[in-house]
Amino acid sequence: MPTNVYTYTDDGKRYCGILMHPTSLPSEYGIGDLGPGAYDFVDFLAAAGQSLWQVLPLGPTGFGDSPYQSFSSFAGQPLLISPEQLVRAGYLTQEDIRSIPKPAFDETRADYGKALAYKQPMFELAYERFLSRGGFTILGDYFSFYLKNKYWLDDYAFYMACREYHGNQCFTEWPEELKAPSSDVRHRWTIKLNRRIRYYMFLQYIFYSQWNELHAYASQKGIRIIGDIPIFTALDSADVWANPSYFRLDSKGYPTEGSGVPPDYFSADGQLWGNPLYDWDALRRDHFSWWIDRIRQQLTLVDILRIDHFRGFSACWAIPAGETTARNGHWTTVPGNEFFETLVRELGDDLPIIAEDLGTITEEVIALRDRFCLPGMKILQFAFEGDYENYFLPHQFKTANCVCYTGTHDNDTTAGWYRNTNDINKDKVRRYMSTDDGGVSWAFIRTCMASIAKYAVFPMQDVLALGSDARMNIPGCSEGNWGWRCRRSDFHPDTARALYQMTRLFGRLEAQQL
Repeated sequence: MPTNVYTYTDDGKRYCGILMHPTSLPSEYGIGDLGPGAYDFVDFLAAAGQSLWQVLPLGPTGFGDSPYQSFSSFAGQPLLISPEQLVRAGYLTQEDIRSIPKPAFDETRADYGKALAYKQPMFELAYERFLSRGGFTILGDYFSFYLKNKYWLDDYAFYMACREYHGNQCFTEWPEELKAPSSDVRHRWTIKLNRRIRYYMFLQYIFYSQWNELHAYASQKGIRIIGDIPIFTALDSADVWANPSYFRLDSKGYPTEGSGVPPDYFSADGQLWGNPLYDWDALRRDHFSWWIDRIRQQLTLVDILRIDHFRGFSACWAIPAGETTARNGHWTTVPGNEFFETLVRELGDDLPIIAEDLGTITEEVIALRDRFCLPGMKILQFAFEGDYENYFLPHQFKTANCVCYTGTHDNDTTAGWYRNTNDINKDKVRRYMSTDDGGVSWAFIRTCMASIAKYAVFPMQDVLALGSDARMNIPGCSEGNWGWRCRRSDFHPDTARALYQMTRLFGRLEAQQL
């Protein structure tokens, strides 16, 4: 039984902000990125008196475009690289950009495939210019970046170059010698793929440079960024390929059991994610070093970190290989207390971590969350379904150490939810929030801000009162997700003023003065 006691430290401030992934930002290149649209959004947040910007995982995505299925737990998404910023840094010219045929993009939807096809020639040109300057040989910014990130960057760049060479297939389909290469094999392939390996390193250097500059700008404006990491990794990733002993795999590299969640609010069959499960005994023997490196590195990119599926640190839903749904899984325990004890020793008592504690939550999960004073999540949409005394209702909150959301990226927009819910739930909303059908989205935001929760967060779609067609993700649906984008005109001064007034009314304005 754990004996150490940790105490919640309250800075006396009340924070609020907006959830919007960078891919949803306005840009000219088919997908949101770290260019002018991102800086316009930070300016909008500041004008609106907001102190938080929450994003989804920032890693490179594969099939399905899900930020929760990444090729690396450490790398950044190259599609977020801004061509405008490449021009400003001298790696591209405006003529370079004009020379590449531009597809017809829908400014309201991110098109990952089309955006990649359009941006990749720009990246290749920028890489050639970088090489022509002796970029890898001059001691400077790149060299400093490489030394700080070598522990993951070497594996990631090698993995991506090999993956590209083998037709973008997962490592399980590579030649046997590359599935777990000896030092001699790796050296030989490093020489063979040297130029492409360095290309992937270059992209990470550019991503980190642009992200760090944007993060610094947000900090100057009094805005903290909340990041997000999935608890599990994708099978098709440098993480699993480089560290197979940390995962439950068979002799060919395939998971013996996959991850997911049992039947719940989102799906009658549960969710079959398929990510390999961790071998926590192996992680424990290495003092959880891979996990600690992961969290430490993410906290260099963001100020606060939400861990998705936090209950997986108490027990995880293990689904036998070959199952087509998540129904036939079983719970397997995880040494969460021991892991967080180690994390506290490495990073300090006051962990800037938010626990995504939704779904099937047990007393053990609550005890783990509360022992380490981690704020949990309260979803207002859930508050009006079922019981009148639902514990997501603001008057039922037991502590201010939580994050109150109108909804998350996995929920319908608030306007869409209200339109689709039953009449009993609609009646509860109208009477609880003293609103009518036309003002529901902002009534949810107002209720969120008015709650005792230290943090209040709402998706940009709710600020804009958008319907279901602006939904970011439908859990369990493999297509059509992660595409919503806003327009520059959505950062309207009138909207910012209205948010500012509400933020001031509910005592959350001074949190912006960090």
